[in-house]
Amino acid sequence: MVRKGYKPNVTQATQLLYDLCKSGLSRKALKVVEIMERRGNVGYAMQLVEKMEGDDFRTNNTTYNTLVIGLCRQGKLNQCMQILDRMIKKGLVPSEYTYAILLDAAYKERGVDEAINLLDDIIAKGVKPNVFSYNVLLTGLFNEGRTEEAFKFFRELPEKGIQPTVVSHNILLRSLCDEGRWEEAYELLAQMDREGRTPSVNTYNILITSLSIDGRIDQAFKVLDEMKKSGFEVTANSYNPIIARLCKEGKVDLVVQCLDQMINQRFFINGGTYNAIALLCEQGKAKEAFLIFEKLGQKKNCPTNDFYKDVIGFLCWKGNTYPAFHLLYEMTIHGYTPASYIYSFLIRGMCREGMLDEALEIFGILEENHYVLDVDNYNTLIHGFCKSQRIDLSIEIFQMMVNKGCMPNEVTYTILVEGLCYEEEMDLAGNLLKELCSKGVLSRSVVEGLYMQYDLKELSG
Repeated sequence: MVRKGYKPNVTQATQLLYDLCKSGLSRKALKVVEIMERRGNVGYAMQLVEKMEGDDFRTNNTTYNTLVIGLCRQGKLNQCMQILDRMIKKGLVPSEYTYAILLDAAYKERGVDEAINLLDDIIAKGVKPNVFSYNVLLTGLFNEGRTEEAFKFFRELPEKGIQPTVVSHNILLRSLCDEGRWEEAYELLAQMDREGRTPSVNTYNILITSLSIDGRIDQAFKVLDEMKKSGFEVTANSYNPIIARLCKEGKVDLVVQCLDQMINQRFFINGGTYNAIALLCEQGKAKEAFLIFEKLGQKKNCPTNDFYKDVIGFLCWKGNTYPAFHLLYEMTIHGYTPASYIYSFLIRGMCREGMLDEALEIFGILEENHYVLDVDNYNTLIHGFCKSQRIDLSIEIFQMMVNKGCMPNEVTYTILVEGLCYEEEMDLAGNLLKELCSKGVLSRSVVEGLYMQYDLKELSG
């Protein structure tokens, strides 16, 4: 139901939870809590847990881990700590995974020093965190540019009774490669070999990516060959960095050879591959990029618009709107008529990159060329302006949409309500929702979902 867009209100979810628990289906009851948390409704998820406990249904570490994850995603570290204390008072023993989540939140919200202090507090309580917690701090030190401290931290792990894993070594390897310290990177790999630590797929991919970025394509190919000989599963993710570098260097023939290898070995060509090929556009080789995409589309044997929907969608999602436009131009001069949703992808990409005026200008150009804009095109532009906290312009576009005879749909009104919430105009959003519901423009389930998601005052009646 949720996957199909239906959003239960808190009363419905609570009743469902109660019924599941009463029937002995506590695992499924927990799923209700997880759904609420994933949809950003942590407050309601906490209410559901309180309902479980109030009705004498047992909660466990998994229940509280779910709440901790939700609070961490919202940057509410203080509430995470309150949940932790609540767990301990209830006689539950927080898992090492719970502590790893907390440390990750502390590092991301307040910096690695705060996370280290939190780790000291955890240890003082008699808890022995596992290597995952230490890997979080190791990553934090590197990300804050404190490389030497990170290496010292890594070397001291055995003294703390923690044996570094291949993930720990990969964190170090990535940092060394990023800083161009290749001799030390290779020495780290040799040390792993001496200690009998088998590299992972990620180890090889880190090397391939870093070597490719640094222009060491021959070495990247050697690592790729070694990866294959060692029996590791090579995927498009291993080839993509090499293709990206070759495209930046304008080496079209080598790009085609790599893609042929991937196709012959039946690799799944993914969004990363599309974004790598699109780099040819930055080298003035948009036509060559288009011809490569054409060949890939033929190999996939799917309708043209469906294929380019994926390609342009991936490009815009990754902020590569410029090459996406080049590709669109090549499509049109080769006789293709792009579908409506392809224009929506481009407009969405421009809005994400802050090119709001340009996105509005594209609308004008499309109209001048007798393209009839549909509701999805308008919704995309309205959403872009709302996300940029320009609800005033969103309303103007909405009015323009109506004036041109394009009827808004439920998505349009939902976007406008969310736009008001983005600008913290909660009273206006709540009043608009009541009006839309009374006029039958929005279904009650959608309205209740919005009230719940943005913690607005509940509907009456």
